[in-house]
Amino acid sequence: DDMFGNMFPTLANDFGDDFFTKGSYPKVNVVNYDECIEIDAAIPGMTKEDINLEITDGVLTIQGTSSQSRNVDDAQYLKREIKRSSFRRSFTLGDNLNSESISAKFDNGILTLSIPKLVPDDAKPVTRKIAIE
Repeated sequence: DDMFGNMFPTLANDFGDDFFTKGSYPKVNVVNYDECIEIDAAIPGMTKEDINLEITDGVLTIQGTSSQSRNVDDAQYLKREIKRSSFRRSFTLGDNLNSESISAKFDNGILTLSIPKLVPDDAKPVTRKIAIE
């Protein structure tokens, strides 16, 4: 976690300090392109209808509920590791990301979000004199 903070100090500003929290689900890859940030989230065993994406006050939330429950009435589980529940993971978006133009696709258990970066105006810098009182 510290490695990412040291190598990419703006990621904490862009996504929040707890972005790389251990044990978070779904597991994600985050790629920093010149024009956008891309998040790939591994969500196997679900469909796009099981997943909900929302942005509230600059916070992107991925949440879902697995509708694949299997009741075993006439037997007993010997081992049960497959998670059949809901999840929620949130990311704080920085001011340099365009939350209005996020695109999403879901293919083979991978949710891919593309978050465009805001391009600063091409206007020339303006120098303004500040009066001292």
